[in-house]
Amino acid sequence: MRGGSKGVSGKNLRNLHGKPLMAYTIEQAQESGLFDHIVVSTDSEKIAETARSYGAKAWFLRPAELATDEAAKLPAIRHAFMEAEKHYGHQFYVLVDLDATSPLRKVEDIKAAYHQFLDEDADILITASPCRKNPYFNMVEIENGRVQLVKHLTNPLVRRQDAPQVYDMNASIYIWKRDVLLNCNTLFTDKTSLYVMPEERSVDIDTELDWKFVEFMTGKL
Repeated sequence: MRGGSKGVSGKNLRNLHGKPLMAYTIEQAQESGLFDHIVVSTDSEKIAETARSYGAKAWFLRPAELATDEAAKLPAIRHAFMEAEKHYGHQFYVLVDLDATSPLRKVEDIKAAYHQFLDEDADILITASPCRKNPYFNMVEIENGRVQLVKHLTNPLVRRQDAPQVYDMNASIYIWKRDVLLNCNTLFTDKTSLYVMPEERSVDIDTELDWKFVEFMTGKL
């Protein structure tokens, strides 16, 4: 949970129906009953303090170079993982990353994704929802001044329903085996598993419009 969010300023601490956004994810993790430890990675002491007040652990701050707008996600997760192993004095077999900006997931999603990860003996699991736009049918790009479909098939499609099923990663749940987390720099291996979530539980808050939608949806729960 970075302190310097720009798309939605201060979103991790922002009030969502009476509690900070981060509280939804911390409480989901607690309710799942899956975790030995629920640890928050942040560069903000205020976020760390608030996380602790909701029962998460937050004893370290993320280094500044891992908390910039340009910083990749994976090094920050590795850093938190190694801090946890050092703090608790033993190795962990699995890490689950729950993004605080995806509060519409359900506890059942966390449990089902973890069990799918185990059942498929996956190295990595990611979550996604079916795409509303399909790159084989109605997503275009401009290449050499020409507008064309993003992806091509040998036989042109005439109906969206005939296009291959594609998915939109929703930044909700990521799961890694320890060795893969520490040694692999991609999410996409021969043993990456996909857990599919419905669109209404797949919003990742990046903009004020996303916030308004999540605010509306959580108000209906």
